Amino acid sequence: MPDLPPLLLSRDSMVHGLTPNELAKRVRAGALVRVRHGVYTDGPAWRALKPWEQYPLRIQAAAEMLQKPTIFARHSAASSWGIPTIGVHPVQVLTLKNDGGRSRGGIRRHFAARTDLKVVQLGGFLVTDRIRTVLDLAAFSPFAEAIVPLDHVLRDDPIHGLPALTKAELEAGIGAIYSAAAARRIRAAIAFADPASGSAGESWSRALIHAAGFETPILQQKFSDAAGPVGYADFYWKESKVVGEFDGEEKYVKDEFLRGRTASQAVVAEKNRENRIRALGLHVVRWDWANLKEPGALERKLAAAGVARRRTRSAVLDAQNRL
Repeated sequence: MPDLPPLLLSRDSMVHGLTPNELAKRVRAGALVRVRHGVYTDGPAWRALKPWEQYPLRIQAAAEMLQKPTIFARHSAASSWGIPTIGVHPVQVLTLKNDGGRSRGGIRRHFAARTDLKVVQLGGFLVTDRIRTVLDLAAFSPFAEAIVPLDHVLRDDPIHGLPALTKAELEAGIGAIYSAAAARRIRAAIAFADPASGSAGESWSRALIHAAGFETPILQQKFSDAAGPVGYADFYWKESKVVGEFDGEEKYVKDEFLRGRTASQAVVAEKNRENRIRALGLHVVRWDWANLKEPGALERKLAAAGVARRRTRSAVLDAQNRL
């Protein structure tokens, strides 16, 4: 995550020597951008951020303007915990009054009973605890998207210094908070979750593979040839003799993946690894974020590569819709 530019509140603009007219003029010129009513930030820095990188700033801006105390939940709490999610979402907060709430101005409110509600202070915000955060996402997100945060919390998070949660802890957190239908969705997602998925993209891929009715792949399969270890494959279908690789941009830009290499050196090394895998008599199919976002794209790639199905896609979707 890149460094985020500071926020400028309109109520403090005079401290910075900006009159309301000068503030408006800078917005029109693009020097500033309005994050939400009454909150601004540096325009060029904002535009350099990807939408999901802008999201924490949207949360900060909401925290500045909302009545205190505000409890952030679902995707907003996940962002604060460093838990990956799919898509860009409005800022999400809890209301403890069951009056329907009011969702507007880029903020979505959800009712939550006080019973069993665990809230912690994180980065200056009040957020739902990790277990409640991922359970809410599992209850109210599509199955394939819900798997991403669940897989993540089942692994240690060294970046944020957080230990892995267990499936038993997640199951125990369901309690009586959710409806019977929501609880079934959560339990199905927990049962499918797997800490062996190495990234958000791999988790989303795995869930889409399951929804499309393909055979369950082996995760992180190790390969070797006569020259020694080749490396690990994201997905491996032994019977179909197919290896699947998700290409996230982090593989070629993040230090922990580059291990001292340049991006071009990483690309060459990846190509050499793929050639060695192909030499073992295996077919390699690759996909990226764009393929995951395009409905049916991953399914078509795997079908063309000859990956076997355990049952038809429609049968899988019918089973999920009954949850």
